[in-house]
Amino acid sequence: MLILECPCCGVKSEETEFHAGGEAHLKRFGPGSTDAEFEGYLFMRENKRGVHFERWRHVNGCGKWFLAARDTNTLEFFGCYPAQTHEPPQDIKDKISAKHPGWSWREFQ
Repeated sequence: MLILECPCCGVKSEETEFHAGGEAHLKRFGPGSTDAEFEGYLFMRENKRGVHFERWRHVNGCGKWFLAARDTNTLEFFGCYPAQTHEPPQDIKDKISAKHPGWSWREFQ
């Protein structure tokens, strides 16, 4: 069972208190983008196993969105951080690097 801590209100609980909302740090393409950009956004994203950054919402609490880092291969959980960030905090990237030297995900390492 996954235990998450909401960085907005500090509540620590199991995953049923929260709602998974998909991929984090995703560049979205919509109106005004080219057909190729929009198609890539919808259908051409990589789905590799390993370290992922995900969006979660504290539905049974403060209602705010936050981001979480975890590994889909080992089910390791690295931490949560506020959704208003452009990249994972350095302490979370350091935790990932300690467990998986040389990891990278898009532009993050």
